[in-house]
Amino acid sequence: MKIRVRVRPNSNEAKIEPFGDSRYLIKLTSPAENNEANIELIHLLSKYFGVPTGHIKITFGLTGRDKIIEVN
Repeated sequence: MKIRVRVRPNSNEAKIEPFGDSRYLIKLTSPAENNEANIELIHLLSKYFGVPTGHIKITFGLTGRDKIIEVN
């Protein structure tokens, strides 16, 4: 399954807010430096979808706020 996300790093709390069809706004507490936000994103999505972290891959937008994520 592919989903589209918009990431907001440096938020007060980490949470996932679904909006639209397969679209999510994801707030992260980590900064967008040294890949920290992407690592937190993968862990948060892993818990949300109930899959191991190895089943989540960022296929587009590795350095941007808008990303396409593949969840297997």
